[in-house]
Amino acid sequence: MKILPTLLLRLACALAAISPCAAETPWRAKLEQELPLLGHRNWIVVVDSAYPWQTAPGIETVDTGADHIDVVKAVLNTLTTAPHVRPIIYTDAELPFVPEADARGVSLFREMLGQTLLSHPAQSFPHEEIIAKLDSAGKTFHVLLLKTKLTLPYTSVFFQLDCAYWDAEAEARLRSAMQGAK
Repeated sequence: MKILPTLLLRLACALAAISPCAAETPWRAKLEQELPLLGHRNWIVVVDSAYPWQTAPGIETVDTGADHIDVVKAVLNTLTTAPHVRPIIYTDAELPFVPEADARGVSLFREMLGQTLLSHPAQSFPHEEIIAKLDSAGKTFHVLLLKTKLTLPYTSVFFQLDCAYWDAEAEARLRSAMQGAK
């Protein structure tokens, strides 16, 4: 009889662990559903809660209601297992300069983001430059914006998708061979 209460407790704990995931299911399902359709030149962007709703036809915004770092990790994990795309990661150049006095919690966020991206090199550019790239891409290609509940500035993480099985060197060799055939 002692086994039954233990089993019930374990079942309750397992169900409690599942229920937060159920709340995140719509955005995770959207990410999983769209990934096979995405290719090079598409973007996935994890943004804070004040990020504007962009109106370019190719830009789709999904409110995750989730933690920013959790969403970044989920996107990285999803892209890491994708056989057809790999991410080129951009962060805002302004982020290292945002003072803790003006944005409480930004130091911890920078540390957590750094740990999350540790094995994934990221390039930093001014926010407006990245937004211009995103706006341009959204005119022709699909952009999936995953909006989080974070309330810190310059914390967006931009994943520009590139082909996983074809790189710049292979493209250069192809172009060179084509040029030589003329």
